[in-house]
Amino acid sequence: MQITDLIRPNIRSLQPYSTARDEYEGELGIFLDANESPYDNGYNRYPDPHQKRLKSLLSPIKRVEMENIFIGNGSDEAIDLLFRIFCQPGRSNAISISPSYGMYEVAADTNDVKMRKVLLNDDFSLPVDRLLEAADSDSRLLFICSPNNPTGNAFPREEIERVVRGFPGIVVVDEAYIDFSDEPGMLPVLSEYPNLVVLQTLSKAWGMAGLRCGLAFASAEIIGYMNRVKYPYNINVATSAIAERLLSEPVAEHIRIIKKERRKLAESLADLPFVESVYPSDANFLLVKVRDANALYDYLIGKKIIVRNRDKVVLCKGCLRMTVGTPEENQRLITTLKEYEEKTSDC
Repeated sequence: MQITDLIRPNIRSLQPYSTARDEYEGELGIFLDANESPYDNGYNRYPDPHQKRLKSLLSPIKRVEMENIFIGNGSDEAIDLLFRIFCQPGRSNAISISPSYGMYEVAADTNDVKMRKVLLNDDFSLPVDRLLEAADSDSRLLFICSPNNPTGNAFPREEIERVVRGFPGIVVVDEAYIDFSDEPGMLPVLSEYPNLVVLQTLSKAWGMAGLRCGLAFASAEIIGYMNRVKYPYNINVATSAIAERLLSEPVAEHIRIIKKERRKLAESLADLPFVESVYPSDANFLLVKVRDANALYDYLIGKKIIVRNRDKVVLCKGCLRMTVGTPEENQRLITTLKEYEEKTSDC
């Protein structure tokens, strides 16, 4: 497969916006190139358009070379860029598992690309054959979220690799929740597949949701096109600086606690009479099927506990998605749910 053949012709010939900083490697100097204020307040200079220092910190953590890393304003920027690079508006189509993360379809609609949604199997497993059968000569992107949102389950690597090998376009594996999973993810085999893009984020396990710092990993060729199409200064100075600092702080203990709390929360939820199913999860949330999802959702809102109502999502009828919080937050949730049970059982 030649990746170049999948790139939109206008993107192949695009001359990216460049800055004088692209031609200067040092940190010290008299910068009179970008019409910035010369008065230093920590933020008067434009940020590094290539986030070289942040990538140098991420590279050993993720065990991926810097040339294979893209940093975006959340993973949503990377998703949008992939549509703009590979998909011809009004002609190309993309494929996604369903149910899954809603931004894939939003990005498709924004870029005038038809999204073909392929239902998961009834047990939420990956429908490999049906995904491949959905593709045609105009299919450019295929999205697999693993662990999947909102179902919570991760898909076996060998099944995802079957899709990557069989799909004639770019396979995007969204691993936003991979830090909470026992599945190894796709980064270890990234170099084997030129048509593979892996998305991750610093928002979940690393606790940087407020910074909006998403990651994409791919071949140097694909990363090069993403850097050409992105806005020049997409990651601001403050985000880079704080992310660099937080990357030096350990997260393994937080992940361990969240996984332990996920197990305890699942057991407590399963004991409630109105809970019909607690689905297995490889993420930092649980998908929970209850007797009356809308009534329970409203009750929790009234108690100032916010969960996500997934009742209207395909295959998720009667389900709420509950994030695993701190031990104290999880206990408050269970206590409130027991109060709900007492209240409704008296009616």
